Amino acid sequence: MVRTVFLNGKYINENDAKLSIFDRGFLFGDSVYEVTAVIQQKLVSWEGHTRRLRRSLGEIGMNLDMSDDDLLTVHRKLIALNEVREGLVYLQISRGAADRDFAFPDPCIKPTVVLFTQEKSLIQNQTIKAGAKVLSFPDQRWGRSDIKSTQLLYASFSKQRALEQGKDDAWFIKDGLVTEGSSNNTFIISADRKLLTRSLSRDILGGITRESILEYSKKSGYQIEEKPFSIEEVKDSLEAFTSSSTTFIMPVVEIDDYKIGSGLPGKITLELRDLYIRNIMKDLI
Repeated sequence: MVRTVFLNGKYINENDAKLSIFDRGFLFGDSVYEVTAVIQQKLVSWEGHTRRLRRSLGEIGMNLDMSDDDLLTVHRKLIALNEVREGLVYLQISRGAADRDFAFPDPCIKPTVVLFTQEKSLIQNQTIKAGAKVLSFPDQRWGRSDIKSTQLLYASFSKQRALEQGKDDAWFIKDGLVTEGSSNNTFIISADRKLLTRSLSRDILGGITRESILEYSKKSGYQIEEKPFSIEEVKDSLEAFTSSSTTFIMPVVEIDDYKIGSGLPGKITLELRDLYIRNIMKDLI
């Protein structure tokens, strides 16, 4: 099925969608994005995604004249036009097109707004059964990982290196401590059964799924601690997992060829995944 996409106010066939070669998203990665999950043709954690989008735009000084309601209308129309029952809506906003110059162009330039859908099995993700295997890499990304920008070359490069070695993902290490995964936040279950995840800072993205997991877990009585942890703590943990809008909660069963816990998706991790899915189903829009 040929998709309908949204480009600068128009719904068009994906094969007809064209961007200027002078677009700053293309030339400089001067753009931000969001990915929102779709279940039963409805959106997951919509308010969290729009809140983070506005923060990212503000952090890089980019203006957008579309309101949150405008964006919601486009998301819903694309879901309907493409008949997406389960999957994702990708939104990207660049500073727009102008002659190539490192300095920002005149603020009157109009941003480029792109949205498209992807069908994806989210709830019945088959990787859950075996769990993911990860490799650690030094965190050599730019210093503002808290901004959801399209500057993803190092993350892409690291994940590709992991795949080439028969693994599923990359985890980043800074000053001996885990920051996050290539496109996800990281968690472990400690020996005393606490849920540990790195606290928010400029070193990691404030994941919307991460935020929801912490909220639902606290309400359900899980012990939670937001603090950095090392590779050795991962190896000593009972379980590990990642969180993201594209996988929800993904068990991690191995790091750097070292088996975590039993080497299988952990009971607590699967309980948390079930808890997360049950709660988000109540708030779909």
